[in-house]
Amino acid sequence: MIGVVIPCYRVTAHIMDVLAHIPDVVERIYCIDDGCPEKTGDMIEAQNTDHRVRVLRHTENQGVGGAVVTGYRHALADGVDIVVKIDGDGQMNPKLLPQFIAPITQGRADYVKGNRFFVLSDLERMPTTRILGNAALSFLSKFSTGYWRVFDPTNGYTAISASVLRLLPLDKLHRRYFFESDMLFRLATLKAVVLDIPQRALYANEQSGISLLRSIPLFAVKHIRNFFARLFYNYFLRDFNLASLEWILGPLLLMFGLIFGIYNWVEARDLGVEASAGTVMLSALPFLAGLQLTLSAIGYDVDSQPRTPLHPNLKADQDK
Repeated sequence: MIGVVIPCYRVTAHIMDVLAHIPDVVERIYCIDDGCPEKTGDMIEAQNTDHRVRVLRHTENQGVGGAVVTGYRHALADGVDIVVKIDGDGQMNPKLLPQFIAPITQGRADYVKGNRFFVLSDLERMPTTRILGNAALSFLSKFSTGYWRVFDPTNGYTAISASVLRLLPLDKLHRRYFFESDMLFRLATLKAVVLDIPQRALYANEQSGISLLRSIPLFAVKHIRNFFARLFYNYFLRDFNLASLEWILGPLLLMFGLIFGIYNWVEARDLGVEASAGTVMLSALPFLAGLQLTLSAIGYDVDSQPRTPLHPNLKADQDK
């Protein structure tokens, strides 16, 4: 059974058209009125004739993440097998739903997300700030999640297997605009397979609720936190290998060589003398060794991206 979750906040101009184009393969549609001042939920109930649609309400705005989590919980309670999330502002084409569902039903992925950067000609229609912001956030996301082949991390057009969704700590997911990136981090700790799907964004007169360029510093702090958490989970708590040692020794030697070299360079400059060859080597060797170990650890991280989906075995185990 396929379910669709649609967070609704100030989308009265588009939501009915979105609902009208959701294909018949979908059996449940959850519209979450996230404390919307336009009372989107009331409008849907007044105009909707689709028996699949169910309106859920938040008395106070909880953010896109909070709305999606509410939809996820109801979908799991109803026994939905795959949960798709789209926005209600008309920028995500509901007709693409079968393409997002297929990799999961075929056992090729646990989580599927859209990527608006596959078709280069589409970039001409995309605001420049959005392109630059997404590029920067994608780079940060690759480090923090380990999904080095995944791009466009803030894209909210997603599909997930319910078997994998049940393993995610829904209470801990970020409730605001970092939600999509936080989902990737949580999936990385499970080593779930994530797949990008080409998606053409539909830009009209909608106003985005997030400024990507202003959000980069805030997101960077969260990505750094997630990066260290992922390293701990995947390289020390659940596994320990050569890359684990490289993640420890590489940065330590790199920082020692850098700090030692700067300290002695400043001291030699103040004394008006040249640093000895031994001092230079004592700085350069640890720095170069640390750089090599760190690059090796990153290379291992890139190569170890999950390739075997979890949900086929999880579903069999959960059905017992």
